[in-house]
Amino acid sequence: MTNREAFNAFYEKALTVNTETSPEVVLNNILADDFVSKGSIENKSKAQLIGQLGFFWKLIPDLKWTPQEVINEGNKYVARSLATGTPNGDFMGLPTDGTKSFSIMTIDVHTIVDGKVIEVYHLEDWGTAMKQLQQ
Repeated sequence: MTNREAFNAFYEKALTVNTETSPEVVLNNILADDFVSKGSIENKSKAQLIGQLGFFWKLIPDLKWTPQEVINEGNKYVARSLATGTPNGDFMGLPTDGTKSFSIMTIDVHTIVDGKVIEVYHLEDWGTAMKQLQQ
């Protein structure tokens, strides 16, 4: 798998809910064993990210993550994306019933080597999602 193919699979087959496979299968194929997802406060391992995405797929059955702009230089990919979905259940402490959706911007910086994602720095605007779901 090329670096670009791994990048595309991350968004199209792991972050976005689909019927072809599970996020676990996709992520096991494209994430390095020592993968780290780095956020503002906490880091997640490969296993933790797989668990979180499996939970999100159940909670947000129409979850979609669509890159709006991608900048690639060497083994770095920077993506400004749109994440959308309609949660049904407890979403970050907010009870939801599947009638309200969110649409938020995310920014990710991926390092991909030999078709494996080594690390991702990410920011997701969950504060806006919460406001949208409460309206």
